[in-house]
Order: sequence, then structure tokens, then C-alpha cells
Amino acid sequence: MRLSKLGRNRLRTGILAVIVAAGSAVWAAPYDFVPAPQTDLNRVYRIDRVTGEVSSCQYGLQEGTVGATLCFGAGEGAGAQTPGEYGLVSSRHEREGGVFRVNYRTGEMSICYVFDEKVVCTPQTNPSTPVASASQPSATPAPSLRTGTGASPQRP
Repeated sequence: MRLSKLGRNRLRTGILAVIVAAGSAVWAAPYDFVPAPQTDLNRVYRIDRVTGEVSSCQYGLQEGTVGATLCFGAGEGAGAQTPGEYGLVSSRHEREGGVFRVNYRTGEMSICYVFDEKVVCTPQTNPSTPVASASQPSATPAPSLRTGTGASPQRP
């Protein structure tokens, strides 16, 4: 069975449309956005899914206007990382102003938050190392970490 010239053109157009749609889906969303879990903070974090660079914006009051969008660029640790597949995860802690940056390929995580008008992130770490339990003696005692309120250090 042979297709007419019109049928071949429609078939080519259809195949081209499928290829373009598939290609644009890959490039359509280079960023992900996650709100800070803190219930009285109107901040949204943005991450570049390939580089892991994190930034943030929030609403701010500005006299004589409807307000302003205040944005915080990448500071220490929040810049581009080794290329990977990054995302942001918000905790369910209602007083937490920061979010987790995760690398879905390596399992590494860090915490990112706004400090001194920049987004900063702790060093990426991988929690794959098992922690010794109290029932299993350890040759080297595990370091103790002092925990605070659960909120990321922030300036008002």
C-alpha cells in the first residue's frame, strides 16, 4: 500500500511533531520550586535541576506600592555543584526556614537557607555510613552533634 503525497507529508509532520514534543519535554523544566516549610514565611526556593544551584525569593512590603519581590542569590555552598539530578525537599517542620537539596543520583544531601541576604548550603554529604547503635560497641565513639530548635539560622 502506497501513501499519497499528502499522506506522506502528514506522516512526516506527525513524526516531526512527536520528536519536537519529546525534545521539548526534556528541556521544558530546568528548575524546580519548593516553598519553605515555615508557616509564617512566604519564601520559595528555586533549584537548577542539573547544576544544583539554589536561590530564593519572597514577598516584601514596600511603601507606596503593592510590594516587592525580594530575591536572594546563591551564596556559600549554594552555587553550581557537580552536574547531577538535583531537587529540593521541604521538611514538615513548621518553624524551618530552610530546605534540603538532594542529588537523586548520588543520594547526597545538604541544607539550604537564607543568611545575610544570600542562600547558603551546608556541604553535600551522603548518609550511607551506618551509625553505631548503643547495643553495638564502637572502637571510636561517634561524634555528638548539638541540635537546636530545628530552625535554620536566619536573620529577621
